[in-house]
Amino acid sequence: MVKGRAKPKNYPKIDSQWEQNEILEKLKSVVVAETEEITNSYEKKFDEIAAKLQSIEESISKNSTLSNSSKNWEQKSAKRFVLKHVFENVNDLDGNNRYAYSEEEEHFDMKWKMKIERNKNHIGFFVFCNPIAPVENKYSIETKFELRMMGRDNNNATKTLKYCFETKKGYGCDRFLKWQQLEDDYLIDDKLTAQVEVEIMKMSGYGKKRIRKFDESQKEVSDVVVVVQDAKFYVLKMYLAAQSPFFKTLFLGNFSESGKSELTLSGIDSNDFQRFLEVLYGESAIDDSTIEGILLVADMYDTSIVVRKCEEFLMEKSKKNLKKKLLLSTQYCLEKLKTQCLSVIHNIYDVRVFLPGDLSDLDPSDVLAILQKCVSHAGVSDEQW
Repeated sequence: MVKGRAKPKNYPKIDSQWEQNEILEKLKSVVVAETEEITNSYEKKFDEIAAKLQSIEESISKNSTLSNSSKNWEQKSAKRFVLKHVFENVNDLDGNNRYAYSEEEEHFDMKWKMKIERNKNHIGFFVFCNPIAPVENKYSIETKFELRMMGRDNNNATKTLKYCFETKKGYGCDRFLKWQQLEDDYLIDDKLTAQVEVEIMKMSGYGKKRIRKFDESQKEVSDVVVVVQDAKFYVLKMYLAAQSPFFKTLFLGNFSESGKSELTLSGIDSNDFQRFLEVLYGESAIDDSTIEGILLVADMYDTSIVVRKCEEFLMEKSKKNLKKKLLLSTQYCLEKLKTQCLSVIHNIYDVRVFLPGDLSDLDPSDVLAILQKCVSHAGVSDEQW
């Protein structure tokens, strides 16, 4: 944005100083809450790292076939994300107005949202997903997700479910909590904080037309077969090794796997790996429907050339909204993209236009930077802040 620019006509109107202060307070509360969460997260990470170090020592003593640099070799699905929302005026849910939805979020070419619903003496909790891009007549999204409601004194109610989404219908628990228990332990100022941790196990009916073949027709010009889910990819060891430290260790290290003609990779989707290889081999496979899957694989296997191409696409061609770009920049350490995103935000009006809704899922350092800009523009003194 250019200095001295006029306020665009489509800016939402902020009628009072009180409303400006309210937005600033929301930004500040996000920073405080997220800072506390980071502290707890670091403690948890420390424990996890200690456990991993112990595991590494044990695996070395047992002659493990892969080194620690190949950390992504065996794992669950990497397609994971969190939905989080604060539902307000929960006690108003009654009669014809029994339910409320969170805002939709985009993850892996699907739109996701949460729903709470009053069911007589209980509250129901559901998650919905709908395709963004056109899909085949039949599609399926196999998921595992944890429903969570967060109350006072770190009191959490959780339920873990597995479900295969094949239609636009949602799924969840119609009697997640008794209403009285909700009021006693989980509502704070008539607000309910709800969260869903989603793990996508498999996506079917989503494969776009392939730009390049890596099937058996490439057998003569390949020297290894990489198996992902139920698909086989015929590739060259040296080419992958030259682009990725992970594959260099896997194919050229002093391990039994380096001599095998067929290897299996877990934790990723075969369609994502297809697109990843297409980009690695110079094809134009990146678009708004494929970029999350490609980025995930490129990040897992430390393939900087593919990560860089994804960042360039997000900066120059992508139609994704600014909040989604900012989230991706944090998740995959895309610093140029992050700088571009933050350069758009100058004041409260920009926050309303470009970052509507809940900001609690943003990185606290980004929220702090945005808050500082808003405070500076509003002319709030250090004492007032």
